[in-house]
Amino acid sequence: MKKSLFALAVLSTMAGMASAQTNVTIYGILDMGLDYDHGKTGTVATGVQPKWSVASGQTSGSRIGFKGSEDLGGGLSAIFTLESGFTANDGQLSYNGRLFGRQSWVGLNGHMGSIKVGRQTSATYLALQTLDPFTVNSAGDAQRAYGYGLGKVDPISRADNSVIYQTPDFGGLSAMAGYGFGQQPGNFNKNSTKFTGVNYVNGPLALVGSYQDTDGVAFAPSSTPTAGLDALVVPSGLAATTTTTATVKNSVLGAVYDFGVVKLHSDFGTIKLQSAGVVTIRNYMLGLTAPIGPGKVLASWNRMNVTNISGGVANQFALGYNYALSARTNLYVIGAYTKNGNGVMMNAWANGQSDRELQFGMRHAF
Repeated sequence: MKKSLFALAVLSTMAGMASAQTNVTIYGILDMGLDYDHGKTGTVATGVQPKWSVASGQTSGSRIGFKGSEDLGGGLSAIFTLESGFTANDGQLSYNGRLFGRQSWVGLNGHMGSIKVGRQTSATYLALQTLDPFTVNSAGDAQRAYGYGLGKVDPISRADNSVIYQTPDFGGLSAMAGYGFGQQPGNFNKNSTKFTGVNYVNGPLALVGSYQDTDGVAFAPSSTPTAGLDALVVPSGLAATTTTTATVKNSVLGAVYDFGVVKLHSDFGTIKLQSAGVVTIRNYMLGLTAPIGPGKVLASWNRMNVTNISGGVANQFALGYNYALSARTNLYVIGAYTKNGNGVMMNAWANGQSDRELQFGMRHAF
């Protein structure tokens, strides 16, 4: 008994010493609700097949994370983040079963900025997240329209094996540059990604820009979320297990202005894919956020144009309301409608088909 008490006392003392030297925060989000979709599922024989489902992460991906810092003296600190994404409705890991699929990095932060190494969000992801009223989530997600679904694909969204430098803030101006290693023997560039981003914030105005150049992005017939784009990149007649790789160069430029009674959002994006041929895509987004009552209204219009094909335009319209129950808990309802040209199938089961989606649920952050 005495030995047990002594061991407990030693462990408590060590824990106290560790907490005094390192600040560690455990945080997370649980987002759960119902989703009704009329357009994503269907066959030639049956036509569209409506679907009701319990869904996780509709307005924010459900997650649990650990982040911390240690003061190393002289204004320098060690920093880290480990963030795991999961589907709360069934308890399974997201990101193809990765333990820390959302983020997993360690770095140093000081007067000259920060440098981080690991799996991290790209400049493209951060730009779209800042500009999109729906913060790249839900039925209004701008990532679904950006690049015909490429906005949701790694490493356009998240880059493995990446090294990122972030500058300090210079009167509202900051920048970042990153390189994701391809890990290929004898070929430094193969499967790598390079990206840079610039942000300027001055009172109610925010300006955001990003550029990314990625080698070896994989496409395969019938894959998601780029099923429609795959048909334009992958040569016809290939088996479903066959993949084709492409070089992707993409950029985002946009602005947000807060008038107080309403916040306006806008962006323009270009995407060029080089494989057997070239596919060029242009994206446009306009949106708003407006505080009404204890919550806020969200609205956006995303337009995607595959310039190489006839009927290559798709439009996604979304409207939602977040009702705040507290600082950390809210209810939400979101509706979206997608109209496709006859050459594309964004958010839909076949070219030219439309999609209607309704989401409602609850989000709690801790």
